[in-house]
Amino acid sequence: MVRSMYAGVAGMRANQTRMDIIGNNIANANTYGFKSSRATFRDMYYQQIRGASGGSANRGGINPSMVGYGSQISSIDLMMTQSSFTSTGNPLDVAIAGEGFLQVMDPDGNIYYTKAGMLDIDPSTGALIDSNGNFVLGTSATDGKLDSTEPGSSKILIQVAPIQASVGKVEAEIGGKKLSITSTNQNKAANVSFTFSKTTSIPDGKDVVAVMDGTSSSINIQLNANSSFADMAELQKKINEAITAANGGAHPGGDFTFEMQPDPFANGPLTGAQIIDTAAADYDGGKIELVPPGTDVSKDGSFLGGFKIAGTGLMFSGAGDVQVEVKSSTNPKGYNVKVDVNGTEYTGFISEERADISTGNGQVLLKNPKGDANDTITLSYPNKKDIEANKDRQVTIGTATASQPSKELGWGKGTFTLTGGTEFTEQDVGNLTGISIGANGTIMGTSAAGLQVLGRIDLATFANAEGLMQSGNSYFTATSNSGDAKLAVAGENGTGALKNSALEMSNVDLSQEFSDMITTQRGFQACSRLITVSDTMLEELINLKR
Repeated sequence: MVRSMYAGVAGMRANQTRMDIIGNNIANANTYGFKSSRATFRDMYYQQIRGASGGSANRGGINPSMVGYGSQISSIDLMMTQSSFTSTGNPLDVAIAGEGFLQVMDPDGNIYYTKAGMLDIDPSTGALIDSNGNFVLGTSATDGKLDSTEPGSSKILIQVAPIQASVGKVEAEIGGKKLSITSTNQNKAANVSFTFSKTTSIPDGKDVVAVMDGTSSSINIQLNANSSFADMAELQKKINEAITAANGGAHPGGDFTFEMQPDPFANGPLTGAQIIDTAAADYDGGKIELVPPGTDVSKDGSFLGGFKIAGTGLMFSGAGDVQVEVKSSTNPKGYNVKVDVNGTEYTGFISEERADISTGNGQVLLKNPKGDANDTITLSYPNKKDIEANKDRQVTIGTATASQPSKELGWGKGTFTLTGGTEFTEQDVGNLTGISIGANGTIMGTSAAGLQVLGRIDLATFANAEGLMQSGNSYFTATSNSGDAKLAVAGENGTGALKNSALEMSNVDLSQEFSDMITTQRGFQACSRLITVSDTMLEELINLKR
C-alpha cells in the first residue's frame, strides 16, 4: 500500500509538470515566434519481489516479479515546427520563412536567438533593435554599401547617407564659344552670380579684383584692361585669388573653374579688355558684291560673271568654293539670292522696288538655315539692270577663306548665375521617408538622398534546433546538443528567406493542448484517487489491531 501511495504521488508530480507545460503553451498561444513544448513520461525504478528463473525439463521458467514506484517526466521537447504568418503592415516586422533565427545581443553582450521579428530603430543611436531593446545583429552599411558580403554578427547601425552637394554650374554661349563656370566645393551649394567688367583703375597694379555684395551671392570680377593672361588656368587662378581676398577667406562655393570651347587662348594671350569687350560676336568684315559686268575688281577680290568677293574675308567658318545664284521671285516680287559656300547655303531676298532705285549701295543680309549670326553675309548689289543680266544662273565666283573671329570674348555681356547647387547635409534615421527589408535581409531606406542600403539582417542556423534552450522573452540560447550557430545570409545555403511586414504566430495547437489538458487532468485525478484508496486500505489495516 505504501508503494501504491508513492506511485500515486509520482504520477501526480508528473501530471502536474505536464499541466504546467500545457498551461504555458496555452498562455503563449498569441505570442509571436513562440515555440510550444511537449512533456513525455517514463516509468520509475522498480522493486524486485521475485527474480526470474530458467525453465527445465520438469518445470517451466518463472518470470521476474517487479513492483514499480510510479512515473516521471522523461523529456520536455521543444517543438520547432513553423507556424503561420500574419501581416502587420509594419515595414520593420519580419518573419522567417524556413530555417534560421534572428540574432540579438543584450547590453551585457549575451547572444540570443529568436523567431520574434518585431524590430525597430533606436532614434538616438541608429541601432536596429527588437521589442525588448536588444541589438539585432547582422551587417552594417557605410555610404550605401554593405561592409561585407559575408554574413555577420555585429550590431546593425543604420547610417543614413548624407545629401551630397551638387556643384553649381552655368553655361552660356558667347561669341560662338561655350562658356561654363563651375563650383568646386563638394560640401556646400554654390548659388552665386558673376558679372565681369574691365577697368584701368585697379590699384597696386593688380590684374583682377573681386567686389562682393557682403553675402557672397553676387560677385563682380574686375579685370585690368591692360593686363595680359597667358591661358585660362592663369585667369581662373587670379579670379579665385581675388574672390578669396575679398571674402576674407575661401568662398563657400570653393574655387571656380572657367572653361571655354573652343579655347580662346589657342592663338596666344588675351588682355583684360579683349576678355570683357562686348563685341565678342563680331567677325572681321567681308562681303559678296554684285557689280556691273566689265567692272575692274581685281584690286578688291576675284571676279567672274559680274560677281566679286570684296574685303578681308567672309563671315563663316570653313573654306570652299563660293557659288551665287539669283532667281526671279513672283511672291513677293523680286529676286531670291542664294550663296553656297562649301555646301552651306545662305539665302536672302531683294525686292524689285529696292533694286530699281538702287544706286549700288543697297544691301541684303544672307543667313544660313540655322540663322546663326556668326554666319551672316552682307550682299551688296547695284541696280535692277545688272541683277537681271546675271540672274537665273549659278556662278562660281571664287574660293572663300574663313575669317578669324575676334579675340574679344565679351564676358561683360551679362550676369552668369550658378544654379542647381545643393549643400552637403548630414541625415539620420529621422530623415527616412521609407524603409523596407528584402527577402535576403537587406535593409533599404529612402530619404532626400535617394534609395540606399542601410544594412543587412543575417540569420543563424543550428544542426539541431530542437536542442536550443528557452530563455524567456521568446529567446533561445545555444547548447551542446544544439551545436554552435552557423551564420548565413537569408535565403542562402538552405536558410529561410525573410518576409517583410509580417510576423510568425505561435505554433501552439489549442485543440491539441485542450485534449492533452483533459487527459492530464484525468491522470492526475486517478493518481490522487490512488492515494485516497491506499490511505483507506491502510486505515482498515490499523483498525484490525483494535
